[in-house]
Amino acid sequence: MVIGPISGAYTGVLGLVGLILVLIALKRLSGYYNAKGIFDNALYGVIAAIIGVVVFVAGIVVAATGLLSDMGIAWDDWAGIKEIDMTWDIIEPHIAIIIGSLVALFAFVVVSAIFLRKSLTTLSTKTGVNMFGTAGLLMLIGAILTIIVIGFILIWVALILLTVAFFSIKT
Repeated sequence: MVIGPISGAYTGVLGLVGLILVLIALKRLSGYYNAKGIFDNALYGVIAAIIGVVVFVAGIVVAATGLLSDMGIAWDDWAGIKEIDMTWDIIEPHIAIIIGSLVALFAFVVVSAIFLRKSLTTLSTKTGVNMFGTAGLLMLIGAILTIIVIGFILIWVALILLTVAFFSIKT
C-alpha cells in the first residue's frame, strides 16, 4: 500500500494487494489476541471506503450521462453532433451532482478512517506497539485533511508507520 501511490500504472493493483494483506494480518492478529474488534472495525472501514468510491463513481456517471442528454447527444448517434450552445443553466445541475458525490466520498472516507483508527488503537493496546495507534490517528487526521492536498501525504505517512508497526510486533 505504501508503494502503490508512487508506482505509476500499477497503483490500483498494488494498493489492493497491500490492503488484502493488511486485512489478512489483522484477521490473524484478531484471532491471536482474541479481540474480534481488530478485524471487524478494519473490515467496516474498508467497506465504508468502497461504498464511498461507488457512490462517487455513480455520481460522476449520472452527471456525465445527464449532461450528454441535456446537450442532445445520444449514445448511438455521435455522428449527428452539431455545434452545441453550452450555458451555465445546462452545466450547473451536473456540477452540483459531482460536488455532492465528492462530499459523500469525503464523508465515507472519514467514517472509514474512524473505523480503522478504532481497529489500530485496539491492536496497539493488545500488542504494546504504540505505533499502531499513531498510524491510526495520523490516518484519521489525513482523512479529514483530504480536502487539502496535505491529507493524502499524511495518509501515505500513516501507511509507512503502519508498515513499521507490523515489523515492530514482538514475536
